[in-house]
Amino acid sequence: MLLCLDIGNSQIYGGVYQGDELKATFRRTSSVRASSDEFGTFFRAVLRENEIDPAAIHMAAICSVVPDVLHSLRNCFTRYFGFEPFVLQPGVKTGLKIRYRNPAEMGADKIANAVGALTRHPGRNLLIVDFGTATTLCAVSREKEYLGGIITPGIHISMTALESKTARLPAVEILRPDEVLGRSTVESIQSGLYFGTLATVRSLAELVTTSHFSGDRPLIVGTGGYGRLFQSEQLFDFFIPELPLIGLRRVVELSCS
Repeated sequence: MLLCLDIGNSQIYGGVYQGDELKATFRRTSSVRASSDEFGTFFRAVLRENEIDPAAIHMAAICSVVPDVLHSLRNCFTRYFGFEPFVLQPGVKTGLKIRYRNPAEMGADKIANAVGALTRHPGRNLLIVDFGTATTLCAVSREKEYLGGIITPGIHISMTALESKTARLPAVEILRPDEVLGRSTVESIQSGLYFGTLATVRSLAELVTTSHFSGDRPLIVGTGGYGRLFQSEQLFDFFIPELPLIGLRRVVELSCS
């Protein structure tokens, strides 16, 4: 079995594959740094909770945007699982043609998402929208070219900024308001966060379609922890929460074949 881990700034998203079947998924906060022993204890416990024998895990694959977590994770898998994990990093075979000026700058999470989307939808122009700590849009051509991306503050970051940088605006629950115009401070913030994010993504998707796909609308694929909030908005053609895990699994196949 293969354990895949997407390490974000806010959460660790994990999944276990048996062949091409995703047997289980789980999430853990990554905002509090853990030691190798804490990671090892957690992974073994969460596997058992999902009725998976930790001894059945023969490989782990990691994509991370948090470099200082990698040392603890490497030690975790060496000590608790008996192998070195595979880490998605520059130089790994992915099948992508990366058009960044400096490909080494490209985040491992974006590579995993791009490979995952191409695995699910080969031969299509793709626009991948990831609602995580940051809200990102990534354009990938049907020729497997990673054309570039857009990074904007995520919906939770925006809420935290309002709370911390203003004297009287509170933290609020992030949800879809019933109306665009709020009738209280809390409702007004919730509306701004939700509909502001929605309008931004729609506008950027149109701009990318016009400027990089010659008006030929790409397939829009959504992912990320806050993406479910927008599923009713007809913003995506497909919403795939496990997209980075699909990409990680595929990269392992390419690199180990």
